[in-house]
Amino acid sequence: MSTKQIKIYDTTLRDGTQAEDVNFSVEDKIRIAQKLDELGVHYIEGGWPASNPTDSNFFREIRNYALKTAKIAAFGSTHALNKTAETDPNLQSLLASKAEVITIFGKTWDIHVTDALKTTLERNLELIQDSLAFLRSEVKELFFDAEHFFDGFKENKNYALACLKKALEGGAEVLVLCDTNGGSTPLEIKSIVEEVKKHFPKANLGIHAHNDAELAVANSIIAVEAGVKQVQGTINGYGERCGNANLCSIIPNLQLKMGYQCLPKENLRLLTSTSLFVSEVANLPSFHRQPFVGKSAFAHKGGIHVSAVRKNPRTYEHIKPELVGNKQRILLSDLAGQSNILFKARQYGFYLDKNDPFVLELLAKLKELESQGYEYTAAEASFELLLNRVLGRTRTYFTLENYRVLETKRKDEPPLSEATVQVRVGGMLEHTAASGKGPVNALDNALRKALEKFYPCLKEMHLIDFKVRVFSALKNKDLAGTASRVRVLIESGDATNRWITVGVSFNIIEASRQALEDSLNYKLFKSDQEKLTKALQDAYAAK
Repeated sequence: MSTKQIKIYDTTLRDGTQAEDVNFSVEDKIRIAQKLDELGVHYIEGGWPASNPTDSNFFREIRNYALKTAKIAAFGSTHALNKTAETDPNLQSLLASKAEVITIFGKTWDIHVTDALKTTLERNLELIQDSLAFLRSEVKELFFDAEHFFDGFKENKNYALACLKKALEGGAEVLVLCDTNGGSTPLEIKSIVEEVKKHFPKANLGIHAHNDAELAVANSIIAVEAGVKQVQGTINGYGERCGNANLCSIIPNLQLKMGYQCLPKENLRLLTSTSLFVSEVANLPSFHRQPFVGKSAFAHKGGIHVSAVRKNPRTYEHIKPELVGNKQRILLSDLAGQSNILFKARQYGFYLDKNDPFVLELLAKLKELESQGYEYTAAEASFELLLNRVLGRTRTYFTLENYRVLETKRKDEPPLSEATVQVRVGGMLEHTAASGKGPVNALDNALRKALEKFYPCLKEMHLIDFKVRVFSALKNKDLAGTASRVRVLIESGDATNRWITVGVSFNIIEASRQALEDSLNYKLFKSDQEKLTKALQDAYAAK
C-alpha cells in the first residue's frame, strides 16, 4: 500500500466541549493541547474566541508554549448580517487570537439560510466570500467549514456547490464538507465527495462528520477514500448530541489498514494513553469497549478464545495491541477454561502445566465463587490473592475475629457510624473502635487503627472508588429486591499502584468487609514481595 498523507484536525477543545458532560478550564485545554501535540496531530482547534472568556484566554495562554508539531486553529463564523467583514467583532476576535490557522463556518443548506439565518441565498454567498477574503491576508492558513453541506447538497445541489465556489474565491485553502446533523450514510458521502471533486478538481477537501447515525467513523474513512485530505474529529468521539467522529478509531484504521499516514509511525503507540488522558481531564469514565484504545479492546474471556490467542494472537486480534499502545488481557470468569488459568498464572510468575491438579482445583473454585456472584474480571487483586493462597504463597497477616457496626440517627443530625473490631495478629488480639462517614468508612478506620501498629505500610494506601451492584436470584423470588445479593468492588491505591478487590453477600456491610479485607491483604502481600525483591537485589549486589 502506498503511503498518502492525511492531515488530522482535532477539535476536542471546541466541538468536543459541546458534549453535555464535558467542561474544560483554560488549564485543562493547555494540558490537552500539549498531549495532542505530543501525539502528532497537525491542527488543534482551540475554541471560538468570540464565544466565551475561556476560549479567548486559551489563545492568549497557549502562546507561551512551543508546540512541536501541531498548529493552533481558531474557530468562528462568517460575519454578521448587519456588519461588514471589517467591522464584525467575531472576525476581529479571530485575528486577535493570533492563531496561525483560522477556520470559519458558513451556511450551505438553503433552509438554514432562509429559516435560521433569515436572509437571502445571495446575501449568504456574499457573507462567505467577504469573510474569507478579509481574513486571507491576515492568516497563514484559512479553512472553510461548509456547515450542513451533505444535507444541503441532497436538497439543493447547485446552491451547496455555489457556496463552495464562493469560499474558494474568498481564499479558503481547504473546503471542509460537514455532515453536521450526522445522518448521512457512507454511500451518500462517497458519491457526494466524488461529485464535488469533479466540480473542483484542484480543491483540497476535508471531512467533518457527526455520529448521530453511528456512522461518523465510517463516513470519515470513506470520504478519505473518495479524495479528502483533511479529517476533523475529536478524541474519544466527544461532541454534541451523539458526538463527533472518533479520531481514536479513524487514525489507526487509516494508518494500519489503508496505507495512509496520519501520525508519525512511532507516535501511533501514544493513542491509548492520549485517549485515557483526555477522559481523565474531562473527568469522564473511559469507555472500556472502545475499539483500539479501550481496556476491553484486546480482552479475551472465553476459554476457546484464550487457548487460540495463546498459540497465535492473530486468531482473535485484528492488530497487535502494542501498535496503538494497548495490551492484551486475559479475563477470568465462569466461562474460563484451563488456558485462562495458565495465562493468568504466568502473569504472576507461575509456569504451570495444564494437567497440574492445582489448575483443576483453582478452576473449580473460581467457577464456584463466580456462581455466587464474585467477579474476578475486574477484581484482579482478589484473584491474585486467591491464586497465591491456593499455592500457599501468601501468609495470614491478620484474622478478623469479629466486628460490629452501629448506625445512629438523631433528629436534625447527620447519621453517626461506629465500628468495633477484634483482630488477631500473630498471638495478639487487638480490640479497637472507630467512627466514620458511613459504615464502610468506620469499618475501614477501625481495621487500620488495629493493624497499622503492626503494618505501618498500610498508612500509604487509600480508597479510590467504591461500587455496589445488586443482582437478584432469578429462581427464588424471596431473594429478589432488597433481599438480593450485592457485589462490592473496592478500588484502592498507594503512591505507585492501584488495585481492585471484590466481596459478595446478602449484607452490604459484609460484602464491603470482604472487599476491604482483601484490599488490606493485597497491600501487605505486595509490600512483602517488594521487600523480598530488594533483599535479593542487595544480596546480589553484595556479591
